[in-house]
Amino acid sequence: MNLSYWEYKSWLSNIDYTIVGSGIVGLNAALHLKTQHPKATILVIERGMLPNGASTKNAGFACFGSLSEILDDLKSHSEDEVLELIKKRVAGLQLLRENLGDKTIVYKPWGGYELFLPQDKALFQECISKMGAVNKLLKPVFKDAVFSEGSNNFNFKNIENSLIFNQFEGQINTGKMMEALLHKVQSAGIKILNNVNVLEYSESNTSVKVKTDNFEFDTLKLVIATNGFASKLGIDNVKPARAQVLITKPIKNLNIKGTFHLDKGYYYFRNINNRILLGGGRNLDLKGEETTELVQTDLIQNRLEQLLKETILPNETVEIEQRWSGVMGVGDQKIVIVKKLSDKVSCGVRLGGMGIAIGSLIGKELAEIS
Repeated sequence: MNLSYWEYKSWLSNIDYTIVGSGIVGLNAALHLKTQHPKATILVIERGMLPNGASTKNAGFACFGSLSEILDDLKSHSEDEVLELIKKRVAGLQLLRENLGDKTIVYKPWGGYELFLPQDKALFQECISKMGAVNKLLKPVFKDAVFSEGSNNFNFKNIENSLIFNQFEGQINTGKMMEALLHKVQSAGIKILNNVNVLEYSESNTSVKVKTDNFEFDTLKLVIATNGFASKLGIDNVKPARAQVLITKPIKNLNIKGTFHLDKGYYYFRNINNRILLGGGRNLDLKGEETTELVQTDLIQNRLEQLLKETILPNETVEIEQRWSGVMGVGDQKIVIVKKLSDKVSCGVRLGGMGIAIGSLIGKELAEIS
């Protein structure tokens, strides 16, 4: 342990709560713990320079599920379970907006659209036929019809003529959101240590010993909010799911505005600063994308570029400016894992790609059980 007396005493002594992961869940858990226990010493540990999972790498969708995603969920979950999932996502989004403010996170209520490729004609017809039933299911939450059939006003090519519109979907600026959340946490006197990788932990009668790649220390309580990296700390039923993304250079006279979904949510795109941000494609290699390695693959990046050129912007010469990857936490069920692993250790993981929607609420729930 190559720490000075000052470093150890100031940052790693008398810690009441240590939170592993400085994403949406971890930072919200820290804030709620500080509210519950104002005198507590709270430390957040993050493996990356910035949140290393999905919180700063996502597409910035303020969404709760496209129509085809909801129909897919209804095949593996009960109606009550799906309704509860959507209620939590809506409540989480509301909490995020209340905590940080719409202006701060650049929230735009422009609605969401679902597109269907020619090979998805059967899925499109299923969505149209079941739209009324899903709207009825969601009516108690939204007090209005969520989904409606709309026209292709964006000149997309090689898709079904009709789009499905979701009037309650929006978009945010992910960077602004996390910047504001980090500022709020630090202003509350909560310490954050970056570039620290937690390797393992062990419990004694009085504390939890945390071993990192640089040092060890003791904490009274440990809170795990690492989502897609949860299995590295021995948490079962959570698999990493890498999401690959690209963004174009600015495009003149871009007339696309909103958030857009294809193929049961496996592809998604949006406008941002006269650019198109496009991500997804892990369904092309589901097993290969069960990884925490933050790189891109030709298979998926080529497919994203193909969608960009053939469907989204078929009449434009488009240049790609950046590519990146993030890691989500998924499992056989969409239900988030929020539980105590022991008297001193708790976790909030497996957000299923809905971190923006549900992360604030899960952070609050995690604080309440820790």
